Amino acid sequence: MNKIQELLNIEEKKFSIPTFILLMLIAFAFSFAVRLIWVTQFQDIPDYSWNNEIMLNTNDGYFFAEGARDIISGHHQDNDLSPIEFPLAKLTAFLSMVLPISFETLILYMPAFFGSLLIIPVILVGRLLKLDHVGFVAAMITGIVWSYYNRTMVGYYDTDLLIVVFPTFVMYGLLLSIYSQDSKTLSIAPLFAALAIMWHGGILNVVHASLAITFFYTIIFDRKNLFNYKLLILLSIALLTIPLSIKLFLIIVFASVFHFFNEKIPQKMLVSLIVTAVLNYFFFGGFTWIMNILSNAYILRGADLTYDLHFFAVVNTVREAGHIPFETFANRISGSEVLFILSVIGYALFTVRYKILLLTLPMVGLGFFAMQGGLRFTVFAVPFMALGFSFFAVLISQYLSLFAANKIQKPLQYLLISVFTVFSLYPNIQHIIAYKVPTVFNKTEVEILDRLGKIASSEDYVISWWDYGYPIRYYADVKTIVDGGKHDGNVNFPVSFALTNNQVAAANMMRMDVEYTEFAYQNNIQKSSIKQMLEATNGLHPNQFLGLLNQKDLNITDKTRDIFLYLPGRMLNILPTVKIFSNMDLTTGQQYNSPLFYRSTMIQDNGKQINLGNNIIMDKQTGTIKIQGQNIRLNSMYITQYDGSGKLQVQKQSIDPTSRFFIVYMRNHNSMLLMDSDMFNSTFIQLYALENYDPELYEPVELNPYAKVYKLLK
Repeated sequence: MNKIQELLNIEEKKFSIPTFILLMLIAFAFSFAVRLIWVTQFQDIPDYSWNNEIMLNTNDGYFFAEGARDIISGHHQDNDLSPIEFPLAKLTAFLSMVLPISFETLILYMPAFFGSLLIIPVILVGRLLKLDHVGFVAAMITGIVWSYYNRTMVGYYDTDLLIVVFPTFVMYGLLLSIYSQDSKTLSIAPLFAALAIMWHGGILNVVHASLAITFFYTIIFDRKNLFNYKLLILLSIALLTIPLSIKLFLIIVFASVFHFFNEKIPQKMLVSLIVTAVLNYFFFGGFTWIMNILSNAYILRGADLTYDLHFFAVVNTVREAGHIPFETFANRISGSEVLFILSVIGYALFTVRYKILLLTLPMVGLGFFAMQGGLRFTVFAVPFMALGFSFFAVLISQYLSLFAANKIQKPLQYLLISVFTVFSLYPNIQHIIAYKVPTVFNKTEVEILDRLGKIASSEDYVISWWDYGYPIRYYADVKTIVDGGKHDGNVNFPVSFALTNNQVAAANMMRMDVEYTEFAYQNNIQKSSIKQMLEATNGLHPNQFLGLLNQKDLNITDKTRDIFLYLPGRMLNILPTVKIFSNMDLTTGQQYNSPLFYRSTMIQDNGKQINLGNNIIMDKQTGTIKIQGQNIRLNSMYITQYDGSGKLQVQKQSIDPTSRFFIVYMRNHNSMLLMDSDMFNSTFIQLYALENYDPELYEPVELNPYAKVYKLLK
């Protein structure tokens, strides 16, 4: 092993403090500046701006923006789901009140600034090992790697802006303490661990794993070193399920005692503290983290079971939760498969040379878990795979330079390191240039919500799919039933049912869903709205209850507030997915046959036939559709187009009244919708695509091609 370590010796390089700080600033500036590429691509497009600033490009960002807005205003409504207690909302509100920039500008650029802070612990790891050149190259890479860039780019305002930064500081703190054996460093890792857990509960798993690996590292390599046990005591405090303020106080107090009374603490007292720490750890949440892992919504798959009713689980439709191919996995961690393999080799060699780097395995392991758990986890491996690649690049450059004449060895070595660095940066920058992710909504959609906010009360509800819940609440300041965080199967079912069933059933479902949601909150009832509906109808069989909703004169609940239905055109792309959540037997969980719904924007008309793509051909003369080798007759074809005054004109061509299949050609959208009668009669299609609403149930508020808003009259 010693011979291998000798072969892995890299010439130490520790620059002066001013030079080191300059390198840190260069890496930070590079990380931040690269993120401005997206700004240059979108800043001159009016549709992507609101209040003189580019809008956010992640739905979840509007959740925290809502919380920060309400903190600043000093009020919000009961049960409006505003995250005023979330750390990101509090941090944003504080910065908004002290910085001389607009709120929109602040939330737009916060991810780029805070996300770029990741370069600090990475470059400090290199500094710790007297390898400043390794740390600098790794810092340059870390800030812009695919997955990390995607989740910390300008406009991606979310907890991700610090979700890797905090645990990486924990890793650095552990390395620093154990490597230096300096009691002044004891509190660094525990303090960052406590802050990390406060920032996002998911980091709890990383800290638990860090405690475990530090313990085993100590037992295997340094079991007689009391210093490491002191560190373990402090780290265990960070894991206690007690208020953050008490955690921080205890960490600082114990760290101070360990520092100032280092040699005067009796060994028996230290043993007593260790035993107490172990007992407290188990008592205040020691094994609960295993259950948290198993119950994580992005890991468990299947149907939700609530009150003996079966619902469709959201995880079945979440892309981030699926298995990912190796190419995607490698690209997201390093930029390419070759870079990833070199990074893994480099990390392994780096760990052999400095076994203390074994302490970083919790983050590397979580990142590699992405192969099973989904692409969202890849970001955790990024900083240490970057360090691995950097170590490999410097080591190989050092050996290759030995073949040159003495006087050019150093210049050649730095030239080779530069080549390796450019080699690693290039595919990631290519990705960044091509990654032109749009804003969540366009300006017209926001204008619609802004006008809705002036009409609706803050106590009113807006019904729409959960993808749009956060932006709706932020721009219209109303309440919603579902959103990006509240989308379990039992709450998605009523909304899905309302959007994809007939107008009468939808109206009844929306009214009951809203009223029972509020009733449960006000009376602290832990029951889903569906469960309350069934109880209110004397325990009808769920299928009988759903049939009851087709009665127009049904009146089970009193009206306490207005309800608005928000129907964005972009929902056409996910309408089949929306339908899945209510297209099932609630008592068995069995999915019904999927209704036919196909949207084509690649329309080719040769005069006699229309090709809708995917081998779907429409014969214009006979009104038949060839699909999957079968010919089916159409019931009717509808053509919609907006006239000069902005009013929707609908033309109907009847073909075969016995058929169950329809086509709606939305000329302004250049879209053809092929569907069966179930989807054709759905509230969404009738109200959005055809504006064919029941005036006794709905009143149009906004009839815009981008989104349509109706007020429920029932």
